[in-house]
Amino acid sequence: MNRFTSSSTALAVAARRGLSRLLAVGVISAGLLGSTAHAVPVQTDWKKIKAAPLRDFKPQQPTRIQLENGLVIFLQPNPELPLITVLGDIQGGSRDEPADKIGLASLYAATLRSGGIQGKTGDQVDDFLAARAAQLVWNDDVDSVKLRMNCHKNDFNDVLGIVIEMLRTPQFAQDKLDLAKRQAFTGISRRNDDPMDIAERESEKLALGASHPHARQPEYATLAAVSREDLQIWHRAHVQPNQFMLGITGDFDAAAMEATLRRVFSAWPKGPTPTVANIPFNPTQPGLYLVNKDDVNQSSIRLVQLGTTRKNPDAYAIEVMNEILGGGFAARLFTNIRSKQALAYNVRGGVGMDWGFPGLYRLTMGTASKNTVRAVKALYAEVNAMLKDRPPTADELAKAKEAILNSFVFQIDSKAKTLLQRMGLESYGYPPDYYDTYQAAIAKVTLDDVKRVAQKYLNPSGFAVLVVGKAADFDAPLSTLGPVNTLDITIPAPPPGVLPAGPVGPAGAARPSSK
Repeated sequence: MNRFTSSSTALAVAARRGLSRLLAVGVISAGLLGSTAHAVPVQTDWKKIKAAPLRDFKPQQPTRIQLENGLVIFLQPNPELPLITVLGDIQGGSRDEPADKIGLASLYAATLRSGGIQGKTGDQVDDFLAARAAQLVWNDDVDSVKLRMNCHKNDFNDVLGIVIEMLRTPQFAQDKLDLAKRQAFTGISRRNDDPMDIAERESEKLALGASHPHARQPEYATLAAVSREDLQIWHRAHVQPNQFMLGITGDFDAAAMEATLRRVFSAWPKGPTPTVANIPFNPTQPGLYLVNKDDVNQSSIRLVQLGTTRKNPDAYAIEVMNEILGGGFAARLFTNIRSKQALAYNVRGGVGMDWGFPGLYRLTMGTASKNTVRAVKALYAEVNAMLKDRPPTADELAKAKEAILNSFVFQIDSKAKTLLQRMGLESYGYPPDYYDTYQAAIAKVTLDDVKRVAQKYLNPSGFAVLVVGKAADFDAPLSTLGPVNTLDITIPAPPPGVLPAGPVGPAGAARPSSK
């Protein structure tokens, strides 16, 4: 008998003995229960099981400190692990770029990290951080450039010193800028490979306008136009204490940390009052659009139009309506289109609400090419049903509110999340107690509220409809839905001399993209 057979036999014997013990316990337990006069009956109908009310949950809020120079700091001590995390936020992102230098903010974030500081090259900074197992990353967003730093608490002062020098004396080394450009060129060369990426990118353009600052995309020419001097100018314009916010969480003494930060940052002179770009958002122009992609066997579908913001008084009712329409496994889109009709790999959506600017109202779906036209019709059918044939019901309202309220805790179930949420509220001018009142506001939403916002915001006639797929394999010509506009997503050629003759970036050579 080999080792495996012996082990298997031993496990089988143990399992039989364990089963015998369980049966014996079950018999004894049954006898005891049967002899108990006041046994509690077991509820067999799950629909009649009463859920316990949610307990009140108020997470510890970070302490807000504002220095005289305008720098806002949030401190959230958490001694659970001997680590410290720093979050930073510089006002100004891709929407603030000049139209002929789209991609500047991305190059800035990359080169701020890799381009070195006074007295240390970027490679030396890498070695310095690696020796301490520390993470330091800058990323760009549409309206900001964000910092995330993690390190052991014993290395905090050393790693923070690197961050401070990046803010004070960034070098933006030319070779690192060139490397960041080559990596970005690689991304451009491959941006038409994934149909879902195409659908996301092009649907944003359709919803907002191709030249809108929130929908623009970098090209070879706009990246090539960015110089080291541009990065320096951007840094001087945006990196001021009154345009910067810090959040720190981890294992530290709050009083000692405040003293350290005051000593380090108080001498930083205040900059001019920042001006927030007044960017208009116009209603989406409806239409039917196709990106014909012959190398796929499924279609990526997007129905898009302009959404709203969370400052909208209807925001809570919209959130509940979204949950009913497309929020999860029990939502109408998933239940009716995916489960019952088997038309979708994935389907979701609702009226988008962003914090500082309108989000996108977007219905998203992936389906087999042979189901494309049926799938688009099914999406419209579900939106129209909410308005006419099958308005939201009291049962759907209860389930949607329960789903939102039960999952709410996971947005703030750690001190790091609470810190991040509080910084977001600060950035966009929301009251600090927003999340304290959130649950009550959701609970107050009525069925009439949901029906009202459905009529006001679902707007089936306002969609720009985008299909990315192989038109030859569709179940019917897309033109049966209306006039079709074919989008040309050909990547503009780079200016002469921009691309090297060999591979572009670390991932391979630039190549023509599919239309």
